[in-house]
Amino acid sequence: MQGALRDVILVHGLWVPRLVMTPLGAMLARAGLRVHLFGYRGRKASLATHADRLVAFARTRVPQGAHFVGHSLGGLVVLEAFARTADLALGCGVLLGTPARGCLAGRRLAQMDWGRWFLGASETLWHEGRGARWTRAEPLGVVAGTRSLGLGRMFGPLHGANDGVVRVEETTVEGMRARAILPVGHSEMLVSPRVAHAVQLFLAHGRFDAAAG
Repeated sequence: MQGALRDVILVHGLWVPRLVMTPLGAMLARAGLRVHLFGYRGRKASLATHADRLVAFARTRVPQGAHFVGHSLGGLVVLEAFARTADLALGCGVLLGTPARGCLAGRRLAQMDWGRWFLGASETLWHEGRGARWTRAEPLGVVAGTRSLGLGRMFGPLHGANDGVVRVEETTVEGMRARAILPVGHSEMLVSPRVAHAVQLFLAHGRFDAAAG
């Protein structure tokens, strides 16, 4: 199913509208994909609520099935949607800078009263020890950045390779097919042709290197 599907649903991260996914969507559209933008209010409701809304959106908009690409918190929404809904049709999933195992920068922000307010209902998602598993047969790919350019650095040093918000080690998902580590920052992923190309390859082939065996 993965290569035959031409529809892809893009899911944005915290604090931003769905339109931030437009540059990535335009690059994927030029590769022949039909792009759908899913929007939600990250601070205002639980992860389960966002996931249920994503499932309803997918069933209505693309009942034949789609690929799913989530950036940052949007990747957690994608993971939760498929953890809660076993029969949702899927081609491939790709997570971009998603803190699947918690987020050091997020935990530091939550130590401040105003930070907890900004995080809202998402605050518990950044806790240390959080993990994620992918149990679907369809492939899941992860893109992690190593250009330390992002707001996470405002709250202290980020140990190890990171994209300025999320550390590479925090993007690990048990059961993922592959991970591409690219020299991009957290928000830069959404406008990077290199990231778009990696996503396109994974959606078409279930891997980041089309020549790989």
